[in-house]
Amino acid sequence: MNYQQYRTARRLVHSCCNYNCGNCLLLDDGEECVCPQSITYSLICKWFRAAVLPLDAGLCAALSPAPAIGQRRCRECRRLFIPPKRNTLYCPDCAANRAKRSKRAWARKKRAGV
Repeated sequence: MNYQQYRTARRLVHSCCNYNCGNCLLLDDGEECVCPQSITYSLICKWFRAAVLPLDAGLCAALSPAPAIGQRRCRECRRLFIPPKRNTLYCPDCAANRAKRSKRAWARKKRAGV
């Protein structure tokens, strides 16, 4: 993050719903905690990245990593993954879960007919 992007992010910090007079309400556990976005050049806060950063499209595009060539989004969990074949729609974790569900449904259908 260069200095101009840092200054833009600092202005965006004030539009975060968890920002209160320089403190972060999410990190507050009885004593005040300084908002990490207001003191660092890195994007640490998940809430800031998910909810506040998209308010500035230019900064969001500059700081978000571009998907690598050949990557796809899983249709179930929406995570990026590199498919082993061209027709793969689901990441390996979701593919295994879908296979289990399909097998259960097939077995249930078979047992109902017996």
